[in-house]
Amino acid sequence: MPAFAAVRPGRERCGGKSFLPRHFHATAYAAVVLAGAYEECGNRGRFRVRAGDVLLHNAFDAHLDRIAPQGATILNLELPGIPTAFAAGHVSDADAIARAAEHDSPAAVHFLFVQMRATSPTLDDWPDVLAKEIARDQSCRLDHWSQAHGIVPETISRGFSNVFGTTAARFRAEARARRAFEQIIRTGTPLADIAALMGFADQAHMTRAVRALTGAPPKSWRSGSI
Repeated sequence: MPAFAAVRPGRERCGGKSFLPRHFHATAYAAVVLAGAYEECGNRGRFRVRAGDVLLHNAFDAHLDRIAPQGATILNLELPGIPTAFAAGHVSDADAIARAAEHDSPAAVHFLFVQMRATSPTLDDWPDVLAKEIARDQSCRLDHWSQAHGIVPETISRGFSNVFGTTAARFRAEARARRAFEQIIRTGTPLADIAALMGFADQAHMTRAVRALTGAPPKSWRSGSI
């Protein structure tokens, strides 16, 4: 079972730590960078952010963080559990959002989305390209991808892990489980049909994957017993 990190609303100072290992957050939230800089590598890509940038996280998104030497000050805002269409953006007045958050978190979230303009992930090297392909297509065959790009499988496994903190195969498995989870909690589609649609061998296979990602099986999420 993955280690879940609680989202602490309010300002968080990341100083003295150059690296935060890959972890999951069980709730959706926005990280507004107030000062400093860091690099985040997660299931939605790799982003290099600084003051004024915002990273959006859906429930059970996973990422690692590489903090710049000067550290970073981040405002965490819990979001409604509606998946966002994009993963990152930029705001013109992060301090105004921070001031609003001191008294009224919903107002701060409103100001955030009024100001925010979407930005794209960093695409520096083949691990970034592969991550984008897996996010687009969870049935991506890694052997076919490596052959098409002239990269041996051993390099794929090692190089991807160096950037994203997990293997490409695990990254793909989590992406599939996450998409299934979203269908489970947001639609009434029968579980067996979701399993087939998402490319699982059967419903039991999907149940194991969703439990590994979220800590609970699909039926518990459907029944609202979580």
